[in-house]
Formats: sequence, structure tokens, C-alpha cells
Amino acid sequence: MRQLTYEAPATAEQAVAAVTGDPRARYLGGGTNLVDHLKLGVSTPKRLVDVSRLPLDAVEQTGGGLRIGTNVRNSDLAAHPLVRGGWPGVSRALLAGASGQIRNQATTGGNLLQRTRCVYFQDVTTPCNKREPGSGCSALGGYGRYNAVLGASEACVATHPSDLAVALTALDAVVVVLGPDGERRVPMADLHTLPGHHPEVETTLAHGELITAVELPASALARHSTYVKTRDRASFAFALVSVAAALTLSDDGTVAEIALAWGGVAHKPWRAGRAEEALRGERPEESTIARAVDAELLDAAFGPDTEYKRPLLRGATTAALSRLAGGPDRRGTR
Repeated sequence: MRQLTYEAPATAEQAVAAVTGDPRARYLGGGTNLVDHLKLGVSTPKRLVDVSRLPLDAVEQTGGGLRIGTNVRNSDLAAHPLVRGGWPGVSRALLAGASGQIRNQATTGGNLLQRTRCVYFQDVTTPCNKREPGSGCSALGGYGRYNAVLGASEACVATHPSDLAVALTALDAVVVVLGPDGERRVPMADLHTLPGHHPEVETTLAHGELITAVELPASALARHSTYVKTRDRASFAFALVSVAAALTLSDDGTVAEIALAWGGVAHKPWRAGRAEEALRGERPEESTIARAVDAELLDAAFGPDTEYKRPLLRGATTAALSRLAGGPDRRGTR
């Protein structure tokens, strides 16, 4: 039995002070990821600072959109009428993640910071640069079905598991962070990092910085968003590939505005900027979408175990955009 110190600060500022001053301390939110890693021996903190009871569990309208507290449970956020009406892609992404029981426990901030489900990362008997820098990457020559195809390196081919993070990346969310020097805002696209030579560094957050909220900008594009996830089984499975999409069309049926982000393909949610550019001004037809996906994949590195992701990405992206283009209001207004 490993000895742990547990505390539950009364304020976010107290929590930040507690973790910042102790390199062995970690935040505990819903616990759906960290507790697993404690059991497996993947994570070995000496001090847990419980932030789940902090009063950061509100969903509030702002002048420009929505502010979501870090402790809002995934199930509550997915069912919230403001989210379902203004950002349906977020609701769909949450409902695609995990089981109902886990969604009842998991929090918004914790979901964004969950770590990879790479089988070698979770097996402490195997080398893993993310778990033990410099030890090697077992996935490079091992089981590679879930490996990244974009932005990977020789040090790490793991993928990021969050569905919510992919939807928030597509919809230009901003993460509000509290640290010892005060509050700052981080664009969702800049929160996570690619592995490079240091896959153990997964985000741009400094030790002790605490996510306190997520801000979602309101727009006609966000109101016309969706999420498509391809997985091995219909429930409680991580994405082989996933697509968060938002679309508005011009009067002639061509793409006016578009946002695309992919999951299951990289160490972070992947904003598909090349594909977006290729589709603007075009009709969202299957052949056009396939060419746009291929343009995004020009720098992808596929192997025998991951080549299947290419047609899956074409199919999932086509499904997402076709769903949006064929809706009751093709221009995204309600």
C-alpha cells in the first residue's frame, strides 16, 4: 500500500499554492483517469489535492458565448440545453465518450487532461518514453493499431484519448487557467503538445496551473456542429478515429464556413486546417471531401497497422459533413 497525503482546499487559490509548491503533488478531479493510473503504478504522486469540491461547477452564458466550470460533470454538460442548442457537437462528443456511469463522475477539466490509453504506457513492465523518458517506445515495433499517424515522432506514437477536447478544438474554445501568477487564457488548440523528443510533456500548462473553466464562443457555425466517432464497439471504447465538424453553406450550396478537428490520429486533437481550406467554396460532396482529407494527410505516416485509418477518416469526415449539409437549415441558423 503506497502512502498518500490527501487534502481538499477551500479555494482554487489554495489548491494552486498546494500543488505549485510540491513537485510530487497532483490534482484530483473526478478521478476517472488518475485513480486508474494509481492502481496500475503509472502515476506515483505523494500528495493528492482534491479540487472536485471547489465551486467551479456552473454553466453560464456570457456576452460572447458560454463559460463552463472545470467541475461540471460530463453527463450534466452533455444534457445542458444551452450546450445542446448552441454547441451540439460538444454534446455529441461527450455522449460518445465512456459509459454513463463514468460521465456522471468525470469533469470538464479532468477530461481535457486525461492521458493516453496506449497499451504500453499503461503497462509498467514495458519501455515507454512518456512514462519513463529515455527508456524507448515499445509501440514503434509492437502493437500499433491505435498509433498516431500525424505529428508523431520516434520518441512517441501515442494518441490523445479525449472526445471533448476534439470538439472544443474545432469550435475554438479557450481554456481558463489559474496559476501562481494569476489567471491566463489558452486557446484550446494550444493546450496540448506534439511529442517531439519529450512526450512526457503533454500540455503547455506549468506544474500547479489549474484549469478553472472553458469558454465557448457563440456563432452560427457552432450551432451547426456535430461529432462522429468510429470505434471497435458501440459503447465505452476510445476512438479509432473521430471527427468534430461545423459547417455553414452559402445560398448556392458551397461551403461558406467550416471547422474540422480529428481525434485518434495524433498526440493532441488535430485541427485539420488543410482540409478546411480545400473545402471552402466547394460543394461538400463525397469526392471533394475525400480529396480534402487526402490533402490533410499529405504528411501523415501510416504503417501496416494504421493504414486502415485513411479510409476511416474519409468516411467519418464525409458522414459528419453530410449530416450537417443535409440538415433542416443548410446555413446553420436555427
